[in-house]
Amino acid sequence: MKSALTGLLALSLAVAASAASAQTKPKAPAYAPLRPVADCLRTDRINEWHVVNPRTLTVRNGPNRFLVKLQAACPQLSYGPPTLRFQPNEANRAVAPFSICGEAGESVRSTQPPRCPIQSVRKIDKAEFDKLSAHAGRSGSGANQPGKP
Repeated sequence: MKSALTGLLALSLAVAASAASAQTKPKAPAYAPLRPVADCLRTDRINEWHVVNPRTLTVRNGPNRFLVKLQAACPQLSYGPPTLRFQPNEANRAVAPFSICGEAGESVRSTQPPRCPIQSVRKIDKAEFDKLSAHAGRSGSGANQPGKP
């Protein structure tokens, strides 16, 4: 009986130790904004954009192509005049006024509110851009982006 209690105690300690170590391990962030800022989406240089679905956009500025994911479905981007306006977050406006990096506070909207918060931005290659953009329900150019911060 004594050896059974000792074994049970050892097993309990091992389970408790593994649970404690699992709790102390830091979680990797689910998403990290683009860095350096020079790699971010420049809204003053947009050549074309596509609304792939209510939560996904593809955007091109020159040779750079981006996949923009929204925090929630944003169906208002799919109707009205073919205009998208990207809004950088307030903190980065002084340093990088036209940059969208996938940080908190960045958003996109059509000509009318509400704004749609951006969840993430990442660079993609031409093949992925073309494949996603081919399924777009709506497309446009960067002609209507603001030119001043």
